[in-house]
Amino acid sequence: MHRLALCVWLATMTALTSVAFAFDNGQYDNVAPDIRAWFKSVMAPNGVPCCDISDGHRTEYDVRAGSYWVPIEGQWMAVPDRAIIRDRGNPVGQAVVWYVHHRGAIIISCFVPADAV
Repeated sequence: MHRLALCVWLATMTALTSVAFAFDNGQYDNVAPDIRAWFKSVMAPNGVPCCDISDGHRTEYDVRAGSYWVPIEGQWMAVPDRAIIRDRGNPVGQAVVWYVHHRGAIIISCFVPADAV
């Protein structure tokens, strides 16, 4: 069964709303219920849902001059402070980044470091 996850992303820097569609085509059926629930419950600091597991990407990251950087589609990007989530824990043990394409740009909406508590 195909399920469509609809996320409404508020692009706070531009005050515009964009919509991202993510498909769960059964590729996440082997994810434990507690991990799935965590992905669905994570909220950005501004209160916008980060979405669910089909939108979050496990990622490596680097810290440069006190800022987080993540590779997205082959390029390293700085994570904006407004997207960093430090208080939701991280049960997957890897950093997770949520992003969307909007008007030709990549907007990072949420980021949970691997060591978030």
